[in-house]
Amino acid sequence: MAKHFPLKSKGFNPFGQLIGLDFTRSEEGFTRGVLEVDETHMNPHKVVHGGVLYAMVDTGMGGAAYSCLNEEELCATVEIKIVYLAPVTSGRLTCDTNLVHRGKRIAILESEVRNGERLVAKATGTYSLFRSSEG
Repeated sequence: MAKHFPLKSKGFNPFGQLIGLDFTRSEEGFTRGVLEVDETHMNPHKVVHGGVLYAMVDTGMGGAAYSCLNEEELCATVEIKIVYLAPVTSGRLTCDTNLVHRGKRIAILESEVRNGERLVAKATGTYSLFRSSEG
């Protein structure tokens, strides 16, 4: 049975809460995360810091992978390649993530981050799948 990735669960994703990342959809192999841009997300040039976009992608990928795990399994980021396509100065960011492949030990995922309709970042990631030492 697949794990459930909760949309609104205080304490489940403390770092996501810190940056204001909320999830509006979670299905098997898919997540949608949203973030309202504010001044705390900006770099010194008044553009959203690349780390904010990276955090959205990493968290979205983890959630999409998590939704395909058995109860005794966990996942962890191995690598992510992200391409920043356009600067963001305001508005809402939406990160859609899809599971591309799930093997026995790795999962491959893709994310797109949009600012409104504009594609601002695209990423691919590899996640390690492993059994919990407690299970």
